Amino acid sequence: MPHSSVAPTTKPVTLVAVRPNQGVEAAYRRRLVRLIDLMQASLGYWLRACYRANKPELAGDGASNVAQDASPAMTLRRTIVKLARRWQRRFDEISPTLAQQFAGSAMGRADAAFQSSLSRAGFAVDFRLTREANDALQATIGENVGLIRSIAAEHLADVEGAVMRSVQPGRDLGGLTDELRERYALTRKRAAFIARDQNSKATATVVRVRQEGLGITEAIWMHSHGGRHPRPSHRGADGKRYTINEGMYLDGVWTRPGSEPNCGCVSRSVIPGLGNTR
Repeated sequence: MPHSSVAPTTKPVTLVAVRPNQGVEAAYRRRLVRLIDLMQASLGYWLRACYRANKPELAGDGASNVAQDASPAMTLRRTIVKLARRWQRRFDEISPTLAQQFAGSAMGRADAAFQSSLSRAGFAVDFRLTREANDALQATIGENVGLIRSIAAEHLADVEGAVMRSVQPGRDLGGLTDELRERYALTRKRAAFIARDQNSKATATVVRVRQEGLGITEAIWMHSHGGRHPRPSHRGADGKRYTINEGMYLDGVWTRPGSEPNCGCVSRSVIPGLGNTR
């Protein structure tokens, strides 16, 4: 296909939309959740062991409490700090590998889907890792490295806070366990959101880079028609044409499908017909 893409007829050709691959999202989510599960199991095991070893002092037995004897509380604090360092290091070390696996899969699936869309319209294209495509790949990897590390940082900070709050009033292990379970559920939800949101962003970025590389200048916004609280502006943009290098002006900003948090919108590339190029 030439740099400035033109349909072989006088009528423009609108390609099928490239949507985020659900298998890529599911695989990424499983990897993140598996790591979170391992962290939670480790935290729960060691905190229970430490709590039970110091149960009379930590839970309060009427004869002593944390205010009078801070040693059990300090032991618990040292335990959670040690665990937090260990698991943050684990997330830090594994994040580049997980991010590369995800970004590579997302880009590969997006390229394959775009090639298929072009092929249906009669265009044969062999995508290569251009400088622009590699820049997009590296940006996706970098963003996801930071997000993976933040999963551990936020979870561990919340767990440490829960442990310290549990020690101060002399609560029993059951109260702490309930709070940790709630925090664990929220962290798993955040991991699922990251997998879904990043998959949409990565796909949208790859599609835009390939569109621009092929000289495709316009596309049609396609609303996802999903989610409990869709953005009215995105829903209103459904079916409208926009310039790819600018995006569409919605809610006071220039944006593109799939670029905003939790946006599942996609685009349909428009290839102008003979005599309709601009």
